[in-house]
Amino acid sequence: MTAGPGGGGTFEAATGDGPPVPPADVEQRSREVRAALDGLLQIRRLTHHQGGRDPKSVPADWELRQPVRAVALALESGGLAPSSVDAAGVRVATGYRVRAGDRPDAAVVEWLGPAGSGAAQEETTALGACVPALARLGWEALLYKGPRGRRFLEVEPMAG
Repeated sequence: MTAGPGGGGTFEAATGDGPPVPPADVEQRSREVRAALDGLLQIRRLTHHQGGRDPKSVPADWELRQPVRAVALALESGGLAPSSVDAAGVRVATGYRVRAGDRPDAAVVEWLGPAGSGAAQEETTALGACVPALARLGWEALLYKGPRGRRFLEVEPMAG
């Protein structure tokens, strides 16, 4: 597959810690995300032999070993906007951010934005919008309140 934001190399789903997609590249990025999702669903079809399960219902072993990438792809393919940072690491866009969870097959989704963006006030609603995008691809997301009252989703594979 072609490159994600930043160009050159293999496709990487947007975790919210990368550069913003330039406006001129948005349509190309959309095609890349669709191709990555199609590839993921094909992997699921080929690897889920038990009981003729719907490939959307259960993450593949690959996803369980790389939940940050898999969850980021689920969110991006669901039409949700990732946060992003500039070259100095300063957050420049409001959106989701995916990071590793406490378990090897889990991830955490936060709603972040630039200082003064109001991301903290949007987080409950915005994170709630992430839940159906994750559920449609076999991920369960539970909303928690963390330090300083910030909310986040703990995401893990649905029990199958």
